[in-house]
Amino acid sequence: MKKIAAIILKDTLVRFASPSEWLFFILLPILFTVILGSSTGSMSDTRIVLPVVDKAQTDLSAQLVAALDKSSSVRVVAEDLTKAQSAFDSRRNSAVLIIPAGFNLDAQSKNSLSLKMLQQPNNMDALISAQAVQTAASRFSSLNDIANQSTAAAEKVKPFANDSERQAYYAAAFKQAQTSLESAPTRLTVTEGNTVDQVQYDPRANSSAGQLITWVFIPLIGLSGVFAYERQQGTLRRLLTTPTHKATFLVGTISAQVLTALVQMSLLIGFGILVLHVNWGQQPLALAVMMLASALAAAALGTMLGTFVKTEGQASGISIMLGMTMALLGGCWYPLELFPLAVRSAVKVLPTTWAMQGLLDILLRGGGVAAILPEAGVLLGFAALFFTIGILRFRYE
Repeated sequence: MKKIAAIILKDTLVRFASPSEWLFFILLPILFTVILGSSTGSMSDTRIVLPVVDKAQTDLSAQLVAALDKSSSVRVVAEDLTKAQSAFDSRRNSAVLIIPAGFNLDAQSKNSLSLKMLQQPNNMDALISAQAVQTAASRFSSLNDIANQSTAAAEKVKPFANDSERQAYYAAAFKQAQTSLESAPTRLTVTEGNTVDQVQYDPRANSSAGQLITWVFIPLIGLSGVFAYERQQGTLRRLLTTPTHKATFLVGTISAQVLTALVQMSLLIGFGILVLHVNWGQQPLALAVMMLASALAAAALGTMLGTFVKTEGQASGISIMLGMTMALLGGCWYPLELFPLAVRSAVKVLPTTWAMQGLLDILLRGGGVAAILPEAGVLLGFAALFFTIGILRFRYE
């Protein structure tokens, strides 16, 4: 046990001798977890921000702003002219709507309403914002036509005594038209199906679990580089001159990487709980089983690859390429449900697929040990297969 402990200590010190190792151990996993967790399937308001400068401050301008804010494409943000113009000039805003003074019913009745809109050239968001403004403005145009026609009809029956009386009638007709339009019966009935969605997806949970697997599998597969380095440096040959057995060396080397991986997993799980509020702690025993099974499968794969690669550089390149590919196809970056059925069936030969499935069973479905036993069993099967090949092919030179 002392020899195994000494090997574990030596490998750990060697691995973290370079400050850059911390970049891959904790910083990059956290960064990618946050990016993917916030950008995939976010439930936040995704409408385009449209700054509105309301110089009129009238009931009519307020109604226009309210109509715009009901749009499914833009989100109105009230701003003063100086701030809005500055943001537009620096291209932080794609468009700005300016409601000039005099935007009121009197100007509406005389068909003299106007709006000013600033748009960035060749900008899709600006075009979408302009379309939303045109849609809202067309509603007021329709109301104006109705009110003008009503006023003209009333004037034919009985002429108005003066402009004030005519304007008062127009205002009442315009308001009545608004009320009638808002209370118009719904002619389109939308019926939503009640079929339960079989795809359970939480962007934070998927990101936390997926990046945990990605960044733990890559260095564990990189265990192949440790064996290649030891062969290159002649360390393994010198083992023949000591009482240290091959099994002792293998157990110590593999244990060092597995223990480090478990620590890394624990840190990433802690980050998920504290920052992303992912419910990692609901099934601690099942989680521990999945962590250990996943780490053993990845370490076994690295051990097997270590018997095929010839140099440390070769092992490093293969481990990164293989780890990233397995993570992507295994659903660690995007849900497997987005892939074609044939791909989903084919990727069951990858340990990352089973590791991701087991972790999501815990996170999304609250599964306990019994629920993740199939995934853990498959991962341990991978570990047994890879370890067997690696040990049988192990060589000192």
